[in-house]
Amino acid sequence: MAIGPLKRLFQPRHAVVIGGGVWGRSVIQQCRKIGFNGEIFVVHPSADEIEGIKPARSIADLPVSVDAAFVGVNRKATITVVKQLHELGAGGAVCFASGFREAEEESDGGADLQDMLVEAAGDMPIIGPNCYGFINYLDSFCLWPDQHGGKQVETGVAIVTQSSNIMINMTMQRRGLPIAFASTAGNQAQTSLASLGRAALDDPRVTALGLHIEGIGEGEDFLALAHYAAEKNKPIIALKVGRSELAQQATLSHTASLAGDDAAADALLSKLGIGRVNSLSQFIEALKILHQSAPLKGCKLVSASCSGGEASLIADLAEIQQTNVTFPALTDSQHLRLRAVLGEMVALANPLDYHTYIWGDTKGMADAYTALLEGPCDAGVIIVDFPRLDRCEDEAWQCVIDAAKLAFKRVDKPLALLSTLPENMPEHLAEKIFDAGLIPLAGLEEGLAAFSAAAACHFSPASALIYPSHLNNMQLVNEADAKNTLKKFGLDVPQHHVLSKQGDIEALELTYPLVVKTLGLAHKSETGGVRIGIENNEALTQAMAEMGQSHYLIEEMVTDSVAELLLGIVADPVHGFLLTIAAGGIYTELLNDTTHLLLPVSRAEVLDALSMLKISPIFDGYRGKAAINKDAVVDAVMALQDYVLAHKNSCSEIEINPLIVTETRAVAVDALMRIGEKCHD
Repeated sequence: MAIGPLKRLFQPRHAVVIGGGVWGRSVIQQCRKIGFNGEIFVVHPSADEIEGIKPARSIADLPVSVDAAFVGVNRKATITVVKQLHELGAGGAVCFASGFREAEEESDGGADLQDMLVEAAGDMPIIGPNCYGFINYLDSFCLWPDQHGGKQVETGVAIVTQSSNIMINMTMQRRGLPIAFASTAGNQAQTSLASLGRAALDDPRVTALGLHIEGIGEGEDFLALAHYAAEKNKPIIALKVGRSELAQQATLSHTASLAGDDAAADALLSKLGIGRVNSLSQFIEALKILHQSAPLKGCKLVSASCSGGEASLIADLAEIQQTNVTFPALTDSQHLRLRAVLGEMVALANPLDYHTYIWGDTKGMADAYTALLEGPCDAGVIIVDFPRLDRCEDEAWQCVIDAAKLAFKRVDKPLALLSTLPENMPEHLAEKIFDAGLIPLAGLEEGLAAFSAAAACHFSPASALIYPSHLNNMQLVNEADAKNTLKKFGLDVPQHHVLSKQGDIEALELTYPLVVKTLGLAHKSETGGVRIGIENNEALTQAMAEMGQSHYLIEEMVTDSVAELLLGIVADPVHGFLLTIAAGGIYTELLNDTTHLLLPVSRAEVLDALSMLKISPIFDGYRGKAAINKDAVVDAVMALQDYVLAHKNSCSEIEINPLIVTETRAVAVDALMRIGEKCHD
């Protein structure tokens, strides 16, 4: 199933277990349990028998150059074993031992040992260290030292995670998700999470990929994975957990605090066309959708239930969860067709409560579902909770599956049977629903989040990413110099002068009203370093005297503001340059109204980001007020991007707050810039 060097490891003719402890014995047991029909060897220096197999005393004594190896010895012995396997010409190995780079702080030499392990492996693929390995449910093979809950499938999704225990949990799911391939990446010393993902996507029997990510390593590696997924036309869902601190988490700017620890990872996944979920339940449900259907073009749903309570609940949840799920109004044609099926007693709407008048009438139910699906929607949902079989009978619910199957055959749109409670979609029925071409979803909240994530998948990932350099000798550029620099790249800044406290005001050609600021402070408004509305030379002289600094920035006062924005860029070496667009001025932290993108961005992406802000109604003219010049805002963003592209080896942080937007301009009335020197190895 795998590409390139991983093929022998994942689809072996024979396998070897090195180490005969509990874990090694379990690997042999699990290989037999899953149905592996190749030969299994064991290497142990003294045991006479392990799980009925007579061990070889050393790797050199093996009769063949084995395709797949499980290395279940201690960390230092692992290095020796891997070197011997490489010299033998083995196909690859899972390295089970811990105590490498993941334990660098707790034990001596963990990082060095990991480097030695990679060197010992050479061009032989290794997975781990510090991982359980993988399970290939398509070809009935595993290198896995514990129990797992999956079974052989003909097609299914691939799941790759950095956590072995999380993978065990996911194989134990009872939601009917067909898992074709389950792999853990461990420390990713040589073979990365993204590489394992690419290997799985290469198999035509794999329909979609799920990634459980603790930390994104190399962004370019994920970029390559996204492009490979697009080439294969297979979507990716990710559950990104943990906090990824921005390398330049300074207190100098609002941008760093607004961006938050996870915003860059979120922006990266979005840019790569990878849908993101927030829980394991959502993860599994989203993979169900993508196993059965191509990524949704949008998230316009039609919903049918035989209860007004369920109809109201799904509508409320879509809004409460702030998903991008919408329920388009029924068309005139849908009204006519539904009325003919349901009669006059049913109030027609989307979500639809079709009552129980036609319950058990498979044709009538199918006609109602068909009418809904033929409207302006991307997918359909039929809400149904199946009874528990230990106390009830479920024959009366078969009509829902049969009617949905018929409607799906008539209208080629994804159609899900969605239970309000997760436990009310039993596994045996979920599998039956899959076989009917439908999507079994467990739980309203999980199902709605899954639809939202599935709609976020797309096959046009970014063509390139921009990464900053690691910097030292950081310094803050004074506001005047920052504005002069950014003006060269097209940023609109106020007319300004720099004046010392001994400077001659009379010699300047000033047009009042003016603003006077101190130079050299990051947060001037909080420290009394800004005076606005200066009307004449005398007032200016008095303000400078009261502020008591050596140098001042004197600039025009922008008086026709319609809105204030914050534009910020923070360098994150893991994810790239993170752009924040937010409500600006004194309301930045109060409103916390933000959106984030990774550079490079297009003008269209910036306009779309502006529309996502809560204050966006102001931009188009609110209650008779003037509309802003959106093109000028986009020009400002592109000017900052042009500066970053030209100075990616020195730029650490830029913030414009506020960017005062008028009917005609977008003026950077404050600018913070921090730069550094590129670190040299």
